[in-house]
Amino acid sequence: MSRRPLGRKEWDVRASTLAQNTHNTIRSIVENLRVEPNPQKDLIALSIGDPTTFGNLNPPDQVLAAVRESVESHASRGYAPAKGQQEARQAVAEYSAHQGEVTADDVVLASGTSHAIELAITALADPGQNILVPRPGFMIYQTLAVGLGIRIKYYSLLPDEQWKVDIDDLENQIDDDTAAIIVINPSNPCGSVYDKQHLCEIVDVASRNHVPIIADEIYEHFVFSGHKFHAISSLSEDVPVLTCSGLTKRFLVPGWRMGWVIVHDRHNIFGKDIRNGLNNLASRILGPSALVQRALPSILKYTPQSFFDEVILFIESQAKLAYEELRRAPGLRPIMPQGAMYMMIGIKMALFPSIKNEFQFVECLVKEQSVFCLPGKCFEYPNYMRIVLTVPEAYLREACQRIIIFCKEHIDYGEKRKEVANDDITVPHNIEVL
Repeated sequence: MSRRPLGRKEWDVRASTLAQNTHNTIRSIVENLRVEPNPQKDLIALSIGDPTTFGNLNPPDQVLAAVRESVESHASRGYAPAKGQQEARQAVAEYSAHQGEVTADDVVLASGTSHAIELAITALADPGQNILVPRPGFMIYQTLAVGLGIRIKYYSLLPDEQWKVDIDDLENQIDDDTAAIIVINPSNPCGSVYDKQHLCEIVDVASRNHVPIIADEIYEHFVFSGHKFHAISSLSEDVPVLTCSGLTKRFLVPGWRMGWVIVHDRHNIFGKDIRNGLNNLASRILGPSALVQRALPSILKYTPQSFFDEVILFIESQAKLAYEELRRAPGLRPIMPQGAMYMMIGIKMALFPSIKNEFQFVECLVKEQSVFCLPGKCFEYPNYMRIVLTVPEAYLREACQRIIIFCKEHIDYGEKRKEVANDDITVPHNIEVL
C-alpha cells in the first residue's frame, strides 16, 4: 500500500532570504558592465584591488619558503581548532603589539579579512539593529549585513579634508539600535590615513554613546611618507574594539585567505559573551587553511622590513604619478591619497553634459579608451570614480593619458568657461581650458 505524501503537493524550492538579500555591489557592477572595450586598445583594468593581478608585485622569498615548509609538515594537513592554532594566534598577537596589549586568547583566525569582518558584525549585531559605515567606504559591510537583517547607516567623509570623518554626522547617525561603528583606516577606497587626534575624536563619539568599534585595518602600516598609522585600539580608554586585519594586502597574498579578529576590551565590557560568540561563529567553517596557519609564525616574524618599504615606495610613486597626470584632465579632480592602494577622483559631471552620471562615464571610458575604473556607485558615492595604483608604471601612465584624452573629447568647454567665470578667473576665448 502506498503512503500519502506528507510534504508539499508540488515542487516549490526557493533561495533563502539570506541568499536573495546578499549582493556584492562591486562584483555585480563589474560583471554586469554592458560595454565592450575598444578592440584597438588593450584593456587596462584599474578596478579590482588585487595587487597580484599584473604580476609586478610578489611576496618575498621568506613568505614563500614558509608555505613550502608547511606543505611538508604533517601538522598542516589536519583540522585546526576553530579559532586557530595556538602558535599562529600567538604570532598574530606578537605582530599586533602596536594595537595595545594582545595575547593569543584575544585572537580569532579567519578565512581572510572579509570573513573576519563577518565574524565581528555577526558577533555584535542582531537583525533589526544597525551598523554605521563610512561613505564612501568598502561595500563588503553591506554585502555581509543586509542579508542578515542588519541595517546599514552611513556617515559622511569629507573629500575637502582628506576624507576625514564628519564627526557631527557620525554622532547624529547613532541611535538605540546602533550595534557598532565601522572605522576603515587606512581607507579603501579613499587612501586616507587618520592622524592620532582625529582617531581620538572618533573614539570620543563612541565612548559618549557607548557603541563599540569595528576597526578595519587591513592596510595597517600601508602609509606614505609624512604620515603615520595609529591603531585605533591603542587610543581607546574604554571603548571596546574588534580589529580586523590579515595577510592579504601588506603581504601580497589575497588568495591565501588568512585574516584575524583581535578583541580589545580593557574594561571587560564584552565579558565572555562576545568572545564566546566569536568562537562559536568561527566553528561554522572550522577555521581557515591549516596550511597557511602553520606558516603564519614564520611569515609574520621573518618578512623583512625592506620588502614592505619597497612596496610602499612603489605605491606612493604611483600615486604621485597618477595625481600629477590626472590633474591635467579637464573636469576631473584627483585627491592625493596618504596610504593604501587607491585614489578617488572627482568628476565634475556638469562639464560632461552628454554623460548622465559617473557610471555612464566609466562605461564610455571602457568603450572608447579601454580603461576600466570603478564608479562611485560601488561606494555609495556619486560623481567619483576609484582607481587602483598597483598596476605597472607603464600601464598606469598609459591609462592616465587615455583618461585625459577621453575628458578632452567629451568636456563642454562652454560649461567649463562658466565654471571658471564663477571662480572669478578670466579665461581667454582662444585658450584650451584644462
